[in-house]
Amino acid sequence: MTPLPTPSHTVGPFYGYALPFPDGERMAPDGHPDRIVLHGHVYDGEGAPVPDALLDFWQAAPDGSLTGAPGSMRRDPVTGGHLGRNGTDFTGFGRVATDADGHYALATLPPGNAGLPYISVCVFARGLLHHLFTRAYLRDGADALLDALPPERRATLIARPDETAATAPRAHRFDIRLQGEGETVFLEFA
Repeated sequence: MTPLPTPSHTVGPFYGYALPFPDGERMAPDGHPDRIVLHGHVYDGEGAPVPDALLDFWQAAPDGSLTGAPGSMRRDPVTGGHLGRNGTDFTGFGRVATDADGHYALATLPPGNAGLPYISVCVFARGLLHHLFTRAYLRDGADALLDALPPERRATLIARPDETAATAPRAHRFDIRLQGEGETVFLEFA
């Protein structure tokens, strides 16, 4: 018996299909007085924007708790589709796809981590065999991870205040460079 050729496969993965959910970028309820925006671009090794990356965000609540709240993946009991967030609870989780220019924006609350406040980021993008983990620190200061890095590498983990952003007066800019000059520090978990 002659084996049949292996069928071709589609190019992928296609993160923008089925993984984003309604209001994934709104961790903080609209109108919350402490709401901040973390935004930036994802760039490839040549400095070109990545228009189809998917970013997951996890963070501590403003009180420092890590329990979160259910609500990100609510389903419509009638259609079975995703309803998204309930609009009031802080879940500690967000998921944002980049737009055609490689830009993302996340509306959240300031994290209450012990020590320096940071938001954990997981990057999924074409060309990556494994997702990448990093942190967006909302200010510079003493921290075991940051202290272990040379200044130029440390700077890749600091989200800078962005008063010029149209997204909000309390915006922080955090660009992610997947490789090359200015590559973001990525974390390895064993």
